[in-house]
Amino acid sequence: MTEPARPIRVLLADDEAMIRHGVRLILRHADGIDVVAEAADGYRAVEEAAAHHPDVALVDIRMPGRDGLAAIRPLLALVPAPRVVMLTTFGDEENVLRALRDGASGFLLKDEGPQELISAVRAAAAGDAVLSPGVTGAVIARMLGGGLSGADGAAPRDERIARLTGREREVLAMLGEGLSNQDIAERLAIGIGTVKTHVGAILEKTGSTSRVQAALLAHRVGLRP
Repeated sequence: MTEPARPIRVLLADDEAMIRHGVRLILRHADGIDVVAEAADGYRAVEEAAAHHPDVALVDIRMPGRDGLAAIRPLLALVPAPRVVMLTTFGDEENVLRALRDGASGFLLKDEGPQELISAVRAAAAGDAVLSPGVTGAVIARMLGGGLSGADGAAPRDERIARLTGREREVLAMLGEGLSNQDIAERLAIGIGTVKTHVGAILEKTGSTSRVQAALLAHRVGLRP
């Protein structure tokens, strides 16, 4: 008899109690997701993560004391390390880019709907990038404008893309759309294991350190599915 899958363990860090309460209520009614800890600042977030071993940490960018940005690297240094998804608002694109450079798995607008929140938690737990459609365009525009650049900005774009096979270019373009492994597998009619192999090859060949950086690269070079 197959044992049921372990619930996705979530840490919620936000200094606003009402935000935490609302997110907790949404996730409480989602199958297979448990909010195991909460925190009102970055210091407490790291302490709670060390104690409760969440799979995903939803972390507000702006908090008193140690903010969400300062908490990213300490969270990722834990063993096991959670996937860190930043909670943000419009107009905070510069901080979002800093978060991505520090290893965050993506970002989500605080006013996204319940289903988007649930999907983001599941995507992060599965190792997928979380790119909120409401802010992705502004983040891409800021990066392309040269205000900030991630690790993908060092090599000539044609040289990096030339290293990829045709199929890898297709997968990279879909990463740029924010598609999950499951979505890509269905669109290309291939197995999820094959998608993971392609994604791993893309990260290695382009020098990207995460799916998010690869997605940003796809936008930077104009790849489209």
